[in-house]
Amino acid sequence: MTEHRKLPDPPKTLLERAESMFGLGGYTPAPVPSELSPPTNRRCKKRVKDMPPPPAAGADNAVPAAVREEQAEPVYEDVAFSDDIHEIDRDMLTAHGLIQPEGQVTALLEEFRIVKRRVLASVRKAREKGSGAMAQRVLVSSPLPNEGKSYCAANLALALAAERDSEVLLVDADFAKPSLLRMLGLPKGPGFMDVLARDDLNVEDCVLKTDVAGLYVLPAGDHTTADSEFLASHRTAEVLDRLTRAAPNRIVIFDSPPALAASPAAELANHVGQAIVVARADRTGQTALEDALTLLSACPDLKLLLNAAHFSPSGRRFGAYYGEEA
Repeated sequence: MTEHRKLPDPPKTLLERAESMFGLGGYTPAPVPSELSPPTNRRCKKRVKDMPPPPAAGADNAVPAAVREEQAEPVYEDVAFSDDIHEIDRDMLTAHGLIQPEGQVTALLEEFRIVKRRVLASVRKAREKGSGAMAQRVLVSSPLPNEGKSYCAANLALALAAERDSEVLLVDADFAKPSLLRMLGLPKGPGFMDVLARDDLNVEDCVLKTDVAGLYVLPAGDHTTADSEFLASHRTAEVLDRLTRAAPNRIVIFDSPPALAASPAAELANHVGQAIVVARADRTGQTALEDALTLLSACPDLKLLLNAAHFSPSGRRFGAYYGEEA
């Protein structure tokens, strides 16, 4: 007869199974104290690297203090114009109603004496602010053609040439329709636009010295289809800088195209410190004048010159005083 024995129950947990397999019954757990000591806050102490003490004053190994080097001011070469003298045709001056350099005092001369005083006063104020070179460049323009801008530019140059402490350079910047050489009776030659288009041509080599003391003229040069683009290039700034560099007493007058008829006037306004807008009393409209002033707004000092005005509220008659006998 087969004997039936009761089989042992299998271990219920992993620990019980491990105890039966590896005989862990003789081991007892480590005693646990009833009270635990409070934890200790251990902070790592930063290690500070010992630095050698600074050398004493007067020691042989002392490092000399750095001395700031002053930058020397740039020295520019003098821009000298040619000594060849070109005679201005006095008959052409008379034909175009311009000031006669050796003539008597006239109402026209007195009017432009007032204009040049305003120009020179602006130069002095700008020089006090450190921007005299820009103020030495004066743009003469008009809203539309046939308003007398070239006439006013030439007369202003002739009036400025009479100054004892100044010289004037009259630049024909009306490239499409230049007229100054014809008005003054001067020969044609390379000019302003040629210098802008050619890097190998110096502007001073194109300037004409006249027989009027203190008066120089720069022709317009050959007209191109990219006049505005040449004026907007870095070359223009370099050329104009040569005209006023190392010459604080030189006034440069630009006879530009009408502002509403051609774009070079607006481009030149970026390179001058003064702009004279010529308005004809019997022709220029208010809208055209306002539009021209907007186009030339890059210039910080805009002046208005009223041309062909015969009415004077004060009744002044310039020039008549000098012709009266005592």
